[in-house]
Amino acid sequence: MGRRSRKRVRSAEPPLRPASPGPARPSRRDEAPRAPWHPFPLVELSVLVALVAGVLGFVKGGEEGVMLLAGAAALGSLAGLEVSIREHLGGYRSHTTVLAGALAVIAAVALYFAQAPWMVITPGAILLFVGGFWLLRHLFKRRSGGPSVR
Repeated sequence: MGRRSRKRVRSAEPPLRPASPGPARPSRRDEAPRAPWHPFPLVELSVLVALVAGVLGFVKGGEEGVMLLAGAAALGSLAGLEVSIREHLGGYRSHTTVLAGALAVIAAVALYFAQAPWMVITPGAILLFVGGFWLLRHLFKRRSGGPSVR
């Protein structure tokens, strides 16, 4: 059988046309808000130090290892929180739940060290989470130009 004997299947869809030349649209990563210390990779170095401290704490063990693990968790969490705050306030991505949760945890820890009873700590943290969520959602809508999730 030669080429002529095969039937061609025609598609109902029109063929794709090449994109018209125009201004190049930056990628999503280029749209992300930059840190005030932009050329210096502070967040990335913080995460690296947290990873190294976490591995050392796990290997070392004992009381010193627990302290290293706690420091690693705190440093890594702060690095992630910084990126979340920057992206949320820049209208790039919504991190409403993370930021409201961080507010609630900070308030619960402060109330705990102030020796408040549990009947105050738990409702206080929940109320702060709900109020913070509502405020942060509206802030993101305003900063991003309308949508509540991007």
